Amino acid sequence: MTHVTLRRWSDEDEPLLSRANTPEMTAHLGGPETDEQIADRHARYLRGWETGESRMFRIDADGEPVGGTGLWSTYWSGEQVHETGWFVVPEAQRRGIAVAALALVVADAREHGTHPLLTAFPAVANAASNAVCRKAGFSPGAEFDQEFRGAQLRLRAWTLRLDD
Repeated sequence: MTHVTLRRWSDEDEPLLSRANTPEMTAHLGGPETDEQIADRHARYLRGWETGESRMFRIDADGEPVGGTGLWSTYWSGEQVHETGWFVVPEAQRRGIAVAALALVVADAREHGTHPLLTAFPAVANAASNAVCRKAGFSPGAEFDQEFRGAQLRLRAWTLRLDD
């Protein structure tokens, strides 16, 4: 069985964002980002720890970096909530890594979070990410349309109570 751990996002983790910035990996996110957008995302991940706006992590599987995940504050349905997202590079997919990483994010949110609800908003067409939410114990909610990175996406809301 694969041993999954999270480590605070650091400067050396930027190459993971580039590895995940392929048409296949970003098909449900409006497509790849520019190099400048990748650099901005990396800077936000680092800065979030300093400002308290987010807690971003590198996902390691058996000691090897294979992805990223985290949580940040946002507003949804008129309520301030935590949102989470993740990516696992293609060669590490289909091994339960994303589900294990999300379970670790849930534990981190319960320990360090400030809101009672954790949300995720994968594209409806992204069967793998919707399965991760289901396997991690999130409850499915409504579908809705939202613009993201210049593309109109059809998303599903998934929620998990952190105060249960």
